Amino acid sequence: MIDPHVHLRDWGQAAKETLRHGLSVAWRAGLDGVFEMPNTDPPLVTRETILRRIEDADAAVRALGVPIFHGLYAGLTAVPRQIEESVRLWRELFPRVVGLKMFAGHSTGQMGIVDQREQALVYRTLAALEFTGVLAVHCEKEQLMKPGDWDPAHPVSHARVRPPAAEVASVDDQKTLAAKARFKGILHVCHISTPWAVDLLRGRHDGAARPAGAAGAATGGETVRVTCGLTPHHALLDTTMMEGPDGLLLKVNPPIRPLPMPAMMLRRLADGDIDWIETDHAPHTRQDKVEKHASGFPGLAFLPRFVGMLTARGFSGERIREITHAAACRAFGVDIPAAGRVPEPGLEKEYEFDAFAFLEGR
Repeated sequence: MIDPHVHLRDWGQAAKETLRHGLSVAWRAGLDGVFEMPNTDPPLVTRETILRRIEDADAAVRALGVPIFHGLYAGLTAVPRQIEESVRLWRELFPRVVGLKMFAGHSTGQMGIVDQREQALVYRTLAALEFTGVLAVHCEKEQLMKPGDWDPAHPVSHARVRPPAAEVASVDDQKTLAAKARFKGILHVCHISTPWAVDLLRGRHDGAARPAGAAGAATGGETVRVTCGLTPHHALLDTTMMEGPDGLLLKVNPPIRPLPMPAMMLRRLADGDIDWIETDHAPHTRQDKVEKHASGFPGLAFLPRFVGMLTARGFSGERIREITHAAACRAFGVDIPAAGRVPEPGLEKEYEFDAFAFLEGR
């Protein structure tokens, strides 16, 4: 298996997790490779930090003595020279630099490129540089967020702060901007969480089915290659689980969605509209979650259970292989052998809390 979306912390966030620990859990969960996001501390936006991260990950793999593959995304800013350096690193170091990442909305790390003019600049620059790899995008439109609705005493309010319309509108923006710039790579929508966003990405423009505020736009006839990934939490957890004090443990970006949206996302995964599953593994300490209201939670430990749940729901072995390995290898152009190991049980105990414990009894 491959997890194309993990946050392994370390460096300035070593209290949350280290590279060695995250890679150890990934290996014991049955994974053959992980692709790490760039919102580390400091972020992976320069040659120096990227080379240092690769060196530190290699040291962790050697210390563990396991052949797990570690790739990373180079983070993008709205500075053309930095974008050019990131593309150069991708060409030079691929597949270790497995792709590029743009935050079209702020999340953990405050790396957001939220101005649409700056987003357009990113696509134009990548097109001019003839970048043909994967651009992974966190799609949430800042202008449609409602930060004034946030109330830590009622964690479920986070779902109102970052509504479905913010994701749908951002997906619309990215697809339109990529087409207009004649972007030559693959646009990957990370942790897609709303069925309307999936339908829009796949070219089903039923405006009546969209949430309020998510108007659509044509792509000008240009074809954009697109992929998207679904997390276990957006497939299984829902906002009713956030309606108590422990709801802060489920705060994540984009948020857990209301019923029946998780079931709708599972259906789109089964139907082939979603390319793969990705955990968005993002550990924090319990103190960070409860006192600082941090967004994100561990996901690697739950992945084997999620795959088992999909099998129990009727997903074929071929479909499981596609969404856990083959589709990502194909899109990124990597060849990561599948070892087919049996996952180690009880990995949830590796972390201070298990967000998926909310599923017990349901």
